[in-house]
This record gives sequence, structure tokens and C-alpha cells, in this order.
Amino acid sequence: MLNTIGYEGADLSDFIETLKLANIQTVIDIRDRAQSRRPGFSKSALSKLLSESGISYQHYRELGDPKEGREAARANDLSRFKAIFSKVLESDAAQAALKKVIDVAESEVVCLLCYERDETHCHRKLVADKIETMTGNKARHLGVRRFESDRKRA
Repeated sequence: MLNTIGYEGADLSDFIETLKLANIQTVIDIRDRAQSRRPGFSKSALSKLLSESGISYQHYRELGDPKEGREAARANDLSRFKAIFSKVLESDAAQAALKKVIDVAESEVVCLLCYERDETHCHRKLVADKIETMTGNKARHLGVRRFESDRKRA
């Protein structure tokens, strides 16, 4: 099963708890650069934390939005953003990565990861749409839920 999630504005513990609640087995990071200013969301730290939570991590840079696409999205030029990223999806490298994602999703509950909370403003929606077209299976877009820990209640 294919899911997607963005970590924008999310607390790291709430992010992990949301993945667990959704029974995610593998997170597939589709950021061009798997780095983040947010503590815990860069590739190495996130991979380690996910592993400790029983969730595997894979990074497919081939499905990342290039700098020009990110700039167009930030400028709210969504038609330019979609045009740029559509060319990425047509590349041989992206097509091979899509097939790998589909292979994993056939036997595991996977979740495509990127930054933006709203999938309609993120390239992960375009990746999910492409996979839906290729497989006929609908993707589920997760939002990070907020969880109250015992220490927050005290």
C-alpha cells in the first residue's frame, strides 16, 4: 500500500507516531537533498530513528524535485513547477526508481516522504499520481497527527 507524508511543522515524535499508527513499514524519502534544518529529519538521523522504531528507510534521489522546481513551487508558480517535475518523471532514472517503489509497495506498507504538509503543493503528489496510473492502486496522503505525551499532560 502506498502512502505519502510531509513533515512541515511536525514534531518529530508526532511524525514517528503517525507512521506507526498508519502501520508504515518503509519510508521512501523522495527529497532531492535529504537534508533538513529541522532536527531529526536529515537522512542519517531520520534513518536511525526510523530503524529504532521498526521502520525501514530508503532514499530515492531520482524522484526528488530539482532546485528549479522547488523555486517555482515556493514562488507559487505551480504550472512551471509541474512542468519541471514532469520532465524529471520521464527520465530513465526516475522510471527505474518508480518501479522499485512499486515493487516494495507490493509487499509492504510504504510512505513517500517529503517536506510540504499539503501534498497538493508537493512533488510527492505527482509521484503518487504516477504510481497510481501505473498500478491502478490509490495512494493515501497522511497528515502528521499531534499526540499528547504523558509528560505534556503532567
